[in-house]
Amino acid sequence: MTIARSRLVDVTVSRWYHCISRCVRRAFLIGEGVDSSTGDRKEWIERRLKELAEIFAVSVGGFSIMDNHLHLLVRLDSAVGDGWSAVEVVRRWFVLYPPRGADRKALSGETLEELRAQRLGDAAWIAKTRERLKSLSWFMKCLKEPLSRLVNKAEKCTGAFFEGRFKSIMILDDEALLSVCAYIDLNPVAAGIAPTPEESEHTSIRERVVIVEEQGRTQDLEMAIEGSVPASKVSAGLEDKLWLVPIEDRRRIDSVREGMLAGFTLGNYLSLVEYTGRLIRDGKASISAELAGVFEQLGSNAEAWKARLMKLSGGRLLGRFLAANRQRLREVAERMGVHHLANLGGCRA
Repeated sequence: MTIARSRLVDVTVSRWYHCISRCVRRAFLIGEGVDSSTGDRKEWIERRLKELAEIFAVSVGGFSIMDNHLHLLVRLDSAVGDGWSAVEVVRRWFVLYPPRGADRKALSGETLEELRAQRLGDAAWIAKTRERLKSLSWFMKCLKEPLSRLVNKAEKCTGAFFEGRFKSIMILDDEALLSVCAYIDLNPVAAGIAPTPEESEHTSIRERVVIVEEQGRTQDLEMAIEGSVPASKVSAGLEDKLWLVPIEDRRRIDSVREGMLAGFTLGNYLSLVEYTGRLIRDGKASISAELAGVFEQLGSNAEAWKARLMKLSGGRLLGRFLAANRQRLREVAERMGVHHLANLGGCRA
């Protein structure tokens, strides 16, 4: 039975969501290559994600663009959107939907300024548009709909490109958040498309590795992973210029950007993903002292982590909630007024 999106997305319960959107009939439409309207379709989606992250009060924590579907990890930053002035709301909407006249040409000059003034004077329009710019549904609509139109125009056809409704999974705790982030980044490895996470094109982990390489700081990261230097100190600034949500939340140290987890560095995450990739590929992997410390920091263990990632990677994702902590799941169920929630990843005993 279809569940209303308002029941599945509630920022007062969680700001983090795993979104999955599939092509119609699960056909390999995204991976069909290059056309004149979009260029490479995977590159188009990646560029579009960056654009939308600059416009919406929605931040992207992870992504993986496959041939017939895409995975997104997003954080809803409603408080940020609430803080925008009316001028900022209009500016962002006009970037998203550039005003056009009856002839479909972009407005400019006095005509554009008149429309801007009209919008600024319409409090109801400002309120409605602000809500749209905070909305996960509108974010996904603005990601997928333009690609569908461009491809249909290029191929001189009609019909849907993506399935009509995307799946959203509410993430309820830190370990579940990391599980989903790693699962998304490892999709190409699990599918046999890429040998290692770092070589997986059109993924967030590749973006994170590239930004480190561009800064010439690969050695710093390797030293942090090896534990030969204090990881938090050497990780300073590694992801400051990255458009994705940083892995480490360093607001109490040296940054104004909100990351995923305080005290959990990019080096920690790359070690965790590498370990998990070996589990998926080979069925086994050794635990280093650093990784043992990571699991201890999460209040987890290697066995629970393996069980959860194997379940996520094992087939259809059934359920709309993901928690590693059973008590957290109970709290959310009680808050939502239901007896129980179907947990997609299972809980530790």
